[in-house]
Amino acid sequence: MIDKAQLRSLITKVLKEANLYSESAVELLMLTAAVESKLGTYIKQLGGGPALGIFQMEPLTEQDIHGHFLAYREGLEDIVDSFSTMQPDELEWNLAYQILMARLHYLRVPEPLPDKDDVEGLAKYWKKYYNTNLGKGTVEKAVRAYRSCCLEYKGYLA
Repeated sequence: MIDKAQLRSLITKVLKEANLYSESAVELLMLTAAVESKLGTYIKQLGGGPALGIFQMEPLTEQDIHGHFLAYREGLEDIVDSFSTMQPDELEWNLAYQILMARLHYLRVPEPLPDKDDVEGLAKYWKKYYNTNLGKGTVEKAVRAYRSCCLEYKGYLA
């Protein structure tokens, strides 16, 4: 598992450099990494699925972002290119690129991000827009993952 403070710092740095920073975005990405990969414990989907990296993004989602979102957002493609090495499987090994792609996935959603302190709201947002109603994840699982991986102990059970 990646150290939560270091990961939060890196997410913040990448999002600020990409001009996509908000505290809510940072916490949403922390929650996503916690529930999808236990903050980087897994970089390939268990069971042989296609998802890669700490956010467990599927290559088809990455392709969709490039082909149907970035192409219509002036300047964003250049930002993505600045974080990319243009090598295969960056979703697996290029952490800054993974952060940026996960943020872009959420950026496509017209609904505003929940407040950074609204863990259940962040979990519902993740479920609806990242895991989707077809995914096996649950809001409860996301809340537990976030609390156990991303927060300091505050006297509650994760």
